[in-house]
Amino acid sequence: MKKTRVLVLAGGQSEEHEVSIRSARSILEALPKDRFEVTSTVISREGRWLPAPESARALANGSAASGGALVLHEAATAEGYDVVFPVLHGPNGEDGTVQGMLKLAGIPCVGSGVLGSAVCMDKVMTKSVLAAHGFPQVAYRLVTRAEFSSKPEDAISKLAALGFPVFVKPANLGSSVGISKARNEVELRAALRLAFDLDRRVIVEAATRSKPREIEVGVLGNDSPMASPVGELTFDSEFYDYDTKYTAGKAEMHIPAKIPEAVSERARQMAIDAFKALDCAGLARVDFFYLDETGELFLNELNTMPGFTKTSMYPELLRAAGVDYSALVTKLVELALERR
Repeated sequence: MKKTRVLVLAGGQSEEHEVSIRSARSILEALPKDRFEVTSTVISREGRWLPAPESARALANGSAASGGALVLHEAATAEGYDVVFPVLHGPNGEDGTVQGMLKLAGIPCVGSGVLGSAVCMDKVMTKSVLAAHGFPQVAYRLVTRAEFSSKPEDAISKLAALGFPVFVKPANLGSSVGISKARNEVELRAALRLAFDLDRRVIVEAATRSKPREIEVGVLGNDSPMASPVGELTFDSEFYDYDTKYTAGKAEMHIPAKIPEAVSERARQMAIDAFKALDCAGLARVDFFYLDETGELFLNELNTMPGFTKTSMYPELLRAAGVDYSALVTKLVELALERR
């Protein structure tokens, strides 16, 4: 039987560069060798496509050195592969750019296409679509760099109407980068300046009435997706910031989450509905805020290419659903081919 040729793209320009490389190593190890012929290419932090020897060294070392050619110059080397697995996170990887390049080349890729990837990457666009479909969310406002620069007092007044504290986030970055909690107008101004250094569009979200529990659902499939059991992240910090996310021991996963069965089923159905509303495909991790005292669920965001090491939350959620890691990566390649 002819083997399916798979190209795994890893690295990239986001803060999750090393996580992406670790994910790629896990995928390379797990795809069954009797069914797949797998090659890997690493994209450097500068967005350069590394040749095979440098890619191999980056996979071995856990991080890519500088160098390499422009991605657009080298992307033609993907021709001849049956599927590309872009285990890339954040801008220029998870945001529809790579997906669009592969679509133009006529090569199927694992995960969402251009529309689902782009909309889910932009937090404001995600919330706009979810609001149109009636999903419960925390109150939020969009502010642009131009708006804040030209009329700062008007912008601050609009945002302060949400009530303090608020969370300030760049609209198009992942990994909790550039996120701040502001308790007053002074902190809000500082948080906005930080976020605008990273993005021209910033979202400001109201806090829930009490510290919420953060629960997550893994979704797998295309037009008829399945939802995993619900998992929960617990941590001592005020919110799931960059330090908490990437410092060992600061956060713990609990699968299944210890929540009422009715809440669990509501979250799982909501995850599937959101996945469809945002035109996602293949996989997504859907994140919620849950308030114990009221039973309220607020949909926070969808990640179309979540961390994919063997111990990352998404694979662990699917493992709890009875899909082990090797079966999961195999299924994702099959789902990409199915969409073709």
